[in-house]
Amino acid sequence: MKIEVAGENALILYFSDEVSDASSAQIYAMTQALEALVDDGIIDLVPSYASLLIIYDHNRYNYYSLKQYLQTIISHIEAAQQANNTAEEGNAPIITLPIYYGVEAAPDLEELARNAQLTTDEVIAIHQAGLYQVYAIGFAPGFAFLGQVDERIAAPRKPTPRKAVPKGAVAIADRQTAVYPSVSPGGWNLIGLCPVPMFEPLKTPSMPLATGNKVKFEAISKAEFISMGGVL
Repeated sequence: MKIEVAGENALILYFSDEVSDASSAQIYAMTQALEALVDDGIIDLVPSYASLLIIYDHNRYNYYSLKQYLQTIISHIEAAQQANNTAEEGNAPIITLPIYYGVEAAPDLEELARNAQLTTDEVIAIHQAGLYQVYAIGFAPGFAFLGQVDERIAAPRKPTPRKAVPKGAVAIADRQTAVYPSVSPGGWNLIGLCPVPMFEPLKTPSMPLATGNKVKFEAISKAEFISMGGVL
């Protein structure tokens, strides 16, 4: 891991040169360890694919004192990883999201299946079988980048993005999958709809997913989708 200056009151921790479940789990462990200090010297934590940005109160910490503290935490995380070879993965919550994969909810499902030389049922089964890591949250509040998608159903972004992707749309782009938290432009392949809100600013927490979580998808019927608040 590398610790570098990112501003007058910010440090950035680089956990790896590439995205992996191990580095994501380490980022989750570090974020959990530092969350207790939010509002007590730590102003904000911004986890990403292979790094963690830490914004701190320079009246409470300076670069050297915070760096030393972080190195101590890193040592504990690495020791735990070596002891059980899981990088704290066992502590990461698994969130199950219900998905309606019906035709009217999945405008790109048939094309994706055809290009993959699979049936739509096979695409749905493969998508559900994955256990996805929340690598980062960005693009829009509540938009969680999840990976990795099975290579058999990986699909490139659409050559022409849609002007409006519906709220709750479940999508695939390359080897990532995601749920759109609100209506927005987007070029991912839409294969279903999720009735669970991905961002509710008046709730605490405002998002059901956090970097480091694991996500499973579970197929539901149209009636179940509607009963859970889903809109077609």
